[in-house]
Amino acid sequence: MNLAAYREFARVSFSRSATYRFEVFTELGSFALRIYILRSLWNALYAQNAAPTDLPLHAIITYSAIALLMSLPLEVDGTRQIQTRIRDGTIATDLMKPIDLPLFFFADGLGETAFHALTILPAIGLALLFVHIDVPGPGTLAAFAVSLVLGYMVNFCINFIMNSIAFWTLEIHAIQLSIRWLSDLLSGAILPLSLVPGIWGQIAQRTPFASIYSVPLQIYIGQLPPSAWPSALATQLGWIAVFVGIATFVWRSASRHVVVQGG
Repeated sequence: MNLAAYREFARVSFSRSATYRFEVFTELGSFALRIYILRSLWNALYAQNAAPTDLPLHAIITYSAIALLMSLPLEVDGTRQIQTRIRDGTIATDLMKPIDLPLFFFADGLGETAFHALTILPAIGLALLFVHIDVPGPGTLAAFAVSLVLGYMVNFCINFIMNSIAFWTLEIHAIQLSIRWLSDLLSGAILPLSLVPGIWGQIAQRTPFASIYSVPLQIYIGQLPPSAWPSALATQLGWIAVFVGIATFVWRSASRHVVVQGG
């Protein structure tokens, strides 16, 4: 396998994303607005004693700010091209090319993700205008970084499987909305899963979506002690293994079931 080719795919994707500079400014503006709204919301809840007692105000604000920063690269879906290529018929010629298509989609998405990751630096500057962000020690930051990468892999696999369904259905908009809604609800991107009461919180913690945001964020703010890191990271690796197996099966089945619409 010629990995240099996939590095070039990633570089081209990075360059392509860099051409849409106005989108970066709108994304940063949206980020600043959301930070301000979340800060105001949590300040109001804590002022009315309507907030959790096990998470101090500074911790919940840090959680929300880091979750928004994480969303900048995590919301990139490099696999959305699958549905587009199926609908315009180019997937048929793509399948005849001497490349590993799933790896191409990963490399293409990685290049776009790398560009959006660069926006984290100015986003941090904007965030610090509105909130104070706690910074943990080097060991915690390293564990958070590892967990974030694993969460990215889980997210990619879920998106890949979801978009591959288009081989059979052509249109997956309803599926995308459903998965996005579940992910937002169960990943911890909006609200710490530790705040979800009773059995529903336990269920949410055990879904694969929790590996995307909740696990890295719990490591960052200290809800997961160092003794729990190996188990949490192993869970993320387990979900990656499961989804890679499912994705491999789905892709092989889909490749034999190409439905070309138009083109």
